[in-house]
Amino acid sequence: MNALSNDRKIGLALGGGAVLGAAHIGVLKVLAEYDIPIKAVGGTSIGAVIAALFAFGKNCKEIEEIALDLKWLDAASPTLSQFGLVSNKKLGQTMIDLIGDVEFSQANIPLVMIAVDITTGEKVILDRGNVAEAVMASTCIPGVFTPIEIEGRMLVDGGLLEIVPVSPLKDLGMDKIIGVDLLTGRHTTRKPHNLIDLLLNSFYIALRNTSAQYTDEADILIAPDLVGFNPIDTHQVPDLIERGYKAAQAAISKAMMLRDMQ
Repeated sequence: MNALSNDRKIGLALGGGAVLGAAHIGVLKVLAEYDIPIKAVGGTSIGAVIAALFAFGKNCKEIEEIALDLKWLDAASPTLSQFGLVSNKKLGQTMIDLIGDVEFSQANIPLVMIAVDITTGEKVILDRGNVAEAVMASTCIPGVFTPIEIEGRMLVDGGLLEIVPVSPLKDLGMDKIIGVDLLTGRHTTRKPHNLIDLLLNSFYIALRNTSAQYTDEADILIAPDLVGFNPIDTHQVPDLIERGYKAAQAAISKAMMLRDMQ
């Protein structure tokens, strides 16, 4: 029986990495080409953005067009908060514009995201309530964006604890999990041009060592070769999509071939 056949519940875990997240679109293209049925999707940070679009019915082409149009200023706006340099409320509004002011319960397939309670240090699984708010929380890089308060908890980027959200998909009872890791492989950081660049670089350098604990639990791990790319420059999007596509094609075809040979 094929490892990715229709009688198995397959979950897709999309990891964080800011602009590197464009590689997720290439992965989605391969899954569509192989007609692999995704029964649940999880996302952390930028992975939460892509996961939400996917769970609410956006296809690969539509998500690609969205990614090509989005710029840094689409996500950030000035704020007077003492907890962050900018707000990501514009990202929340962008999500509402794209998929509506929707709740998790309205998704086509189960959708989960990860954030971190910056007060307690606890991992928070977001799987109910307003989707746009959850995306804002999961993408809220500490020090850069102001934390998002949900149910009395001050939430920030879930990558601090689980950059590729494998565990919540296991909790949903998925038989197989495809994980997409953008940070444990090699990539570069751009010389900072301002304080936000500096904070972003610091954050993603720190996260490189946090992935292994959960990515090891993925049944199929897709880790694109992102040498020469960085998490900040949006002009990289087309090439990142291609890198994601090639990595997914190699990983999925290998997994299916190995299973078929048994």
